[in-house]
Amino acid sequence: MTDYIKYALLIVLIGFLILIRVFENELFYDPYLVFFQNDYLYIDNPRREVFKLTLFTGLRYWLNSSISLGIIHIFFRDKNMTKFSAFVYIMAFVILVFIYLYFVINPRQEDYYMFFNVRRFLIQPIILLLLVPALYYHKLKS
Repeated sequence: MTDYIKYALLIVLIGFLILIRVFENELFYDPYLVFFQNDYLYIDNPRREVFKLTLFTGLRYWLNSSISLGIIHIFFRDKNMTKFSAFVYIMAFVILVFIYLYFVINPRQEDYYMFFNVRRFLIQPIILLLLVPALYYHKLKS
């Protein structure tokens, strides 16, 4: 794969991540988008449908994860790194979705900040921002 094609694919995939973020209100059911934009420490938890919210949060996570795995694969061109990253994404989803569900089902005002951060890991490609430097460092060391 030539460098031009590699960079073009990386730009397209990063563009997809940006589009998911830009059109999040239209694409996904998430009453917490508005909730966390306001002064959430002083307002009540929004009404929500737990199943629908979990389904759309999971969908957004898997879209971001799939695109992120594509970025990792194109950037490193190493199947083992891609497999390891996929394993990290699967394990992170299993752990984070249980914590997320706890906060959705048992909303307490003192837990809002922790809930906000767990939710952020599920709806934004933060794991990509952690994996790329770690994998790059590993590649330099090997």
